[in-house]
Amino acid sequence: MHPRNETWIIEAGDAVIQKEVRLGIGRLTPWEALVYCIWVADYGMRNAGDLDTAEDLYSEFQSDARRKADELSLPLTHAAFSLPTRDLEEQYFDRFDAMIDEIRRSFAASDSNGK
Repeated sequence: MHPRNETWIIEAGDAVIQKEVRLGIGRLTPWEALVYCIWVADYGMRNAGDLDTAEDLYSEFQSDARRKADELSLPLTHAAFSLPTRDLEEQYFDRFDAMIDEIRRSFAASDSNGK
């Protein structure tokens, strides 16, 4: 895993969490909601080694990530969160950089288009 992606998800996740606390999950953009879901998954995987903690934080993180990735046309992220939970746990760190790179490219493209 590339350290810049680890740092990015922590920083992007923090910004989204602050907004989520103020406004609620329903007020996040699809991109922000996806970042939140991935931050939740990442938190669980790095701190507990599984997705049980992630589910405790946000029980819909996996299905919401799958829906948001599909909505944002992010096939790598969609495929990862479409896996059965235990398979996602086993493959999470192998897929992490590709997912974060895909999300960062998507955000940069939407940001440069004024979205």
